[in-house]
Amino acid sequence: MPHSVRPRRSVLYMPGSNARALEKARSLPADALILDLEDAVAPDAKGLARQQVADAVRAGGFGPREVVVRINGLDTAWGEEDLRAVAPTGPDAVLIPKVSSPAHVARAAAALAKAGAPDTTRLWVMMETPLAMLTALPIAAAAGDPANRLACFVMGTNDLAKETRARLVPGRQPFLPWLQSCLAAARAYGVDIIDGVFNGLTDDSGFRDECEQGRDLGFDGKTLIHPSQIAAANAVFAPTVAEVEWARAVIAAFALPENRDKGALQLDGKMVERLHADIGRRTVAIAEAIAARE
Repeated sequence: MPHSVRPRRSVLYMPGSNARALEKARSLPADALILDLEDAVAPDAKGLARQQVADAVRAGGFGPREVVVRINGLDTAWGEEDLRAVAPTGPDAVLIPKVSSPAHVARAAAALAKAGAPDTTRLWVMMETPLAMLTALPIAAAAGDPANRLACFVMGTNDLAKETRARLVPGRQPFLPWLQSCLAAARAYGVDIIDGVFNGLTDDSGFRDECEQGRDLGFDGKTLIHPSQIAAANAVFAPTVAEVEWARAVIAAFALPENRDKGALQLDGKMVERLHADIGRRTVAIAEAIAARE
């Protein structure tokens, strides 16, 4: 069975200071919600946001949606207090901003445990600094130690643009080396990885194009800044009916007694190998997990 079959097609940021948004989040068709205490919250609203998010996670009612809380950096005035308030409520994950080293991962995981997070709470990390781009592999390798709880990379392309001065142009050509190196690092260590946000709220075709680019690069899904983006992300990052049918056909072909010992075979005029059956099993697992949510 694949390492993770939890759909993460649409991962929506929700400002922790907006009580109405937190309530609405419980009914949105996003796969995951990031209840944000960091960038989306003004300094004078940090305390209110922290309390509202802790209360919302404790109250539950989010159904199949994965609930992630992005805290402020542990080196800021708010980070440690965020962790103390949020960890005991047992979110699915805590997202740490501006992670740039494996030591940063280990420190965050230790702080999470000390703050009383249950064992089920995972650690997600923002990949959004120049140093993180140069250290993606050792950061991902931290997932090899279960104590680090590391489960997911989240690309922070806006912060990366700010820090590198690279421009977020259509097609994201300046960012492709970083997106691909983070993706390879994540896959090398069984870590999921979510693409960065698309800043245009009215450019539907541009958003869809970027979702398709992220899917083709290999991302599990996309972070979103508005509920209006959920439907397109869910559609693009889901296996198509044809892909699921083909996956089932490949799995069935290798399951036949006469093919049990074959490494490759022909199917509908195409050469397929056992690795295609492995890919197919993940495709089917994701499709079934999506169907179970709907």
